[in-house]
Amino acid sequence: MVFGAIEAGGTKFVAAIGDETGKIIKRATYKTTEPSETMHEVIGFFKPYADELEAIGIGSFGPIDIRKDSPTYGYITSTPKLAWRNYDIVGAMKEAFDVPIGFTTDVNAAALGEVTLGAAKGLDSCIYVTIGTGIGGGAVCGGKILENFSHPEMGHILVRRNKHDRFTGNCPYHDDCLEGLAAGGAIEKRWGKKGVELADSEEVWNLEAHYLAQAIMNYSLILAPERIVLGGGVMKQRQLFPLIRQKLKGIMNGYVQLPNLEEYIVPPALEDNAGITGCVILAVQTLAENQK
Repeated sequence: MVFGAIEAGGTKFVAAIGDETGKIIKRATYKTTEPSETMHEVIGFFKPYADELEAIGIGSFGPIDIRKDSPTYGYITSTPKLAWRNYDIVGAMKEAFDVPIGFTTDVNAAALGEVTLGAAKGLDSCIYVTIGTGIGGGAVCGGKILENFSHPEMGHILVRRNKHDRFTGNCPYHDDCLEGLAAGGAIEKRWGKKGVELADSEEVWNLEAHYLAQAIMNYSLILAPERIVLGGGVMKQRQLFPLIRQKLKGIMNGYVQLPNLEEYIVPPALEDNAGITGCVILAVQTLAENQK
């Protein structure tokens, strides 16, 4: 019994075969270029397993249409990556493989991976936020991926600008959203260097923690997750974790009793495998739902 998984990212696609426990058996990585080129390679990866595949889980960059009654269900919709705008990724896989397909965002898949096998294992809820070139967040609540009319877009919540921050923001839609002020692209544009080159700058990471702590306060007050997992390239700067915890405690000001912050705000236990592991688990869950 094998399951297919696709983590569709803005710069690369990860395709994998896994088992019913979420274990990755085989994987491959392909550059995100044109849909015809990238999907040809992804479909080719799964072809040798066509007779064994039980289901496929896809976690994609967004925005995506997750409404099953929508004519554009399974599409990547208004993405800035023009070649992929309004692309039917689920339809492309359905055409190649007649198996159930689960579809969600890449960050929702990562949240599912972490709550099942990672840093939130044994809990019913968690939020996974990736802080990289952009910022995105996914959530599992009551053991289920959080989706309603759409999926969460946690990177675009508004935050209060630091009074000393004169940076105009790096989001084409919102000047003062979290992604525009705190994503890796914003760090590079504000300071003129990539985050990895600024590792020893207290000013850089204090400002970064200022914005991320606000976001976590909002997520905590609205969703009250049992754990918040922070991943992505920016969070490889592990000095951010104590700074975020400290600033969160300050701005929360005792209003809500949060869990122990050392256990509440943590890095991903699955590291860079959170998303693809979550996609395997999504495939397993999709098969189970289809068999009911």
